[in-house]
Amino acid sequence: MTKKYIVVTGGVLSGIGKGIISASVARVLKESGIQINALKIDPYLNVDAGTMNPNQHGEVFVTEDGYEADLDLGHYERFLGTNMKRINNMTAGQVYKAVIDKEIEGRYLGGTVQMVPHVTAEIKERILSVEGQVIMIEIGGTVGDIEGEIFLEAVRELAFELGREHFFFIHVTYVPYLKATNEFKTKPSQQSVQLLRKIGIHPDMIAIRSESSITNTDLKKVALFGGVPQEMVFNLPDMSNVYEVPYKLYTLGIHEKIAKALNLSLTGEFHWDYPRSFNPLKIGIVGKYLGTDDAYKSLIESILLCSAEKPEVLDAQNLEEMTDEELGYFISSYDGIIIPGGFGKRGIEGKIRAIKYAREHKIPTLGLCLGMQLMVIEYARHVAGLEGASSTEFDPDTPYPVIDLMEAQKEILHLGGTMRLGAQKTPVFKNTRLYEIYGQEVISERHRHRYEVNYEMFKQLFTLPEEKTAEEKLVISAKADFVEAVELENHPFFIGVQYHPELKSKVGNPHPLFKAFIDTLKKMR
Repeated sequence: MTKKYIVVTGGVLSGIGKGIISASVARVLKESGIQINALKIDPYLNVDAGTMNPNQHGEVFVTEDGYEADLDLGHYERFLGTNMKRINNMTAGQVYKAVIDKEIEGRYLGGTVQMVPHVTAEIKERILSVEGQVIMIEIGGTVGDIEGEIFLEAVRELAFELGREHFFFIHVTYVPYLKATNEFKTKPSQQSVQLLRKIGIHPDMIAIRSESSITNTDLKKVALFGGVPQEMVFNLPDMSNVYEVPYKLYTLGIHEKIAKALNLSLTGEFHWDYPRSFNPLKIGIVGKYLGTDDAYKSLIESILLCSAEKPEVLDAQNLEEMTDEELGYFISSYDGIIIPGGFGKRGIEGKIRAIKYAREHKIPTLGLCLGMQLMVIEYARHVAGLEGASSTEFDPDTPYPVIDLMEAQKEILHLGGTMRLGAQKTPVFKNTRLYEIYGQEVISERHRHRYEVNYEMFKQLFTLPEEKTAEEKLVISAKADFVEAVELENHPFFIGVQYHPELKSKVGNPHPLFKAFIDTLKKMR
């Protein structure tokens, strides 16, 4: 059976929700019995998202197989409930590098290497390698971007070669509201569709994003000038709960229209177990990337999927400047705090101050990756008396390097793709809070780090569950070749993990660590 392809493009401006719409359409089709897979195409020249600044591009999402991807793969995983892989993301950097490598190897037999047919051939080959009955392809950026033109040309060629009946194009565009004239303006959307048609792609469906619902007259106008039947144009205004989007698309019958166009048979009923209400818990993420909420996207969504209100991102640098009294008043106003992952020295002392106060005043605390490392540093300084204890990442000359670079990293001179990445199995020790949360002795979690606990040099800071004494120490609750998790016994919730549990939360199936954290906050209210 020939595979079918749904291609999602964007117009007017970026960041209007192509990823959410792509993931939502895919979920509705999955619920209708379609075997669907996803491919995100990123036109940037980076080989992957591993070295990109979260303030500019949002979080780096790590897949099970250790690929550092754009955050849209996180949308696909959460909405579809399935794990993405390296093959589910394509960047311009990967494509151009592959073409140049082939040219150097003489694979083009001395011919002149060109954008067409060589680069487009590489793109098409990668698209065809994605398995599934239907492949959802999201092309990043907007129509008209120079860097995205070659990908649009490649899918145009592929649709021509395989047959237009195997392709369905959805164009997502934006209709702004002009306060001066009290009306929505459809002209930018009309022009983006016209630009797409000039490239040789005629959209089958247009999804109009807007801040509020637009009129039927505006829909007619977009349909007329876009050359698309009106029943194939729909409005998707902003929603307070993004997880309502699949249900909204289902009620609009989007899946039926796509199935009719692609000659697909739909079976099954629509089930979508998304959070409908949110507990008013006050949770603070003590972070450093404040440019966009997307910097902590999976973490924020993991909280929302536990039916808790959206957490606030706190500026760790501000905490460094507060007096002890001010900091105590500020941190105690939160039901619980989360110390997320990150890189670099900025804001570190503010995070450590927050951890110290939360530990001493029994405020539930969850540390993730760097967050766990800072919990160890704080404990070493203020409980074990190792003044100046730190990580060699922040202080290469620290007298007590309780956190140090992984041995395998010490000879590596570049940063991209060199960390401990992806899923790894880890034993969880019985008689610990972590074991109580997971209920199993071996777990698999995703990693993204290059610094770890310096366990061999500082064993005195820790105790294993079977070796507990009257003297309180950090309990190691999970350990493989390195320390994976620590916790304190006499605390409502004080757990740090070296891995990233936020990457595995799914709609209807939030990660148990976040669920336990939220349950603790509810009980303490």
